[in-house]
Amino acid sequence: MFLGEIFGPDLLVVIVAAAVLLFGGAAIPKFARNLGQSKVEFEKGMKSAKDIKEMSTTPTPRDVEPTH
Repeated sequence: MFLGEIFGPDLLVVIVAAAVLLFGGAAIPKFARNLGQSKVEFEKGMKSAKDIKEMSTTPTPRDVEPTH
């Protein structure tokens, strides 16, 4: 059984309808906005971690031995 067979477009419609019934129509845009903000913050954190890693692997002038 493939995941495409389980998670088809008809299941997505049922999930969206259930979410609207449970949380109300006004809560869905708020949830989507918060999800977007969370994604942006996660990407900032990933970029920050990457920058820190690059800084720690870049040799500083004091780490480089003179070539005499």
